[in-house]
Amino acid sequence: MMMADYKQILKDISGLICYWDFEGNEPLCSKGPYNYVLIEGNGSIEFDKEDVATRNAADLKEGQYFYIKREDCPALNIHGPEAQITVLSWVKRQLKSYNQCEAVAGMWNETEKLRQYCLFLNLHMHDSADQVCGHISGVGGPTPGQKWCMDAAIGNDPVVYNQWSFAGFTYDSKMIRSYLNGQLDSRAETNPYSYREGIFDGGSGGSDFTVGAVHRLGEMGNNFVGQIGFIAVFNRALTDSEIEQIYKIKKYF
Repeated sequence: MMMADYKQILKDISGLICYWDFEGNEPLCSKGPYNYVLIEGNGSIEFDKEDVATRNAADLKEGQYFYIKREDCPALNIHGPEAQITVLSWVKRQLKSYNQCEAVAGMWNETEKLRQYCLFLNLHMHDSADQVCGHISGVGGPTPGQKWCMDAAIGNDPVVYNQWSFAGFTYDSKMIRSYLNGQLDSRAETNPYSYREGIFDGGSGGSDFTVGAVHRLGEMGNNFVGQIGFIAVFNRALTDSEIEQIYKIKKYF
């Protein structure tokens, strides 16, 4: 497939807010209806240009992440009782020196109880590890009666190290669904995951949009270590066929 085909498919799928493919003269500026610029959060982040599967990728080392101030990305501030969202990303996961949840992208501030939505890997909840996890919070803080937010669709198959994987999730205001390599990664009781609380409204002082980490326990953490070659955010829950279509076209881009 040609590059134009890939961009046209994204354009033709309704609900696109923006996407990053880390290409062009401004690799940190998103493409699509909104042009939001990622800011390096902890030192200069290198780009890997050798992998033909993604053409270009941000190479996050331990402690590195991107962010966009909340006021600078209003379309990503998705919230409300009927809110819908899709977050998709190509990732190549690498080992890090400690075992911890791995945040890919979202608005998710645990420290100040300002959680909204986030694509995670390796949440270690409900007897899981290494899987894709779509996290949604309708309350901002922990799930009532729990220490942490426990509301997530957790897939079945591990996201393996040193290999490109297409990870993502959708939320249609009723169900959270997590996907791996273009397919719903079904798991009894946790994927799909019923959740009808909507997405928390953090107001003007809510969470920034972050990539590769979230704010938790008073500092940035839950780092993803590895390469990120693509991130896309939609303001609706994409269908199974739409996610499979994006997965297939991106493989050839």
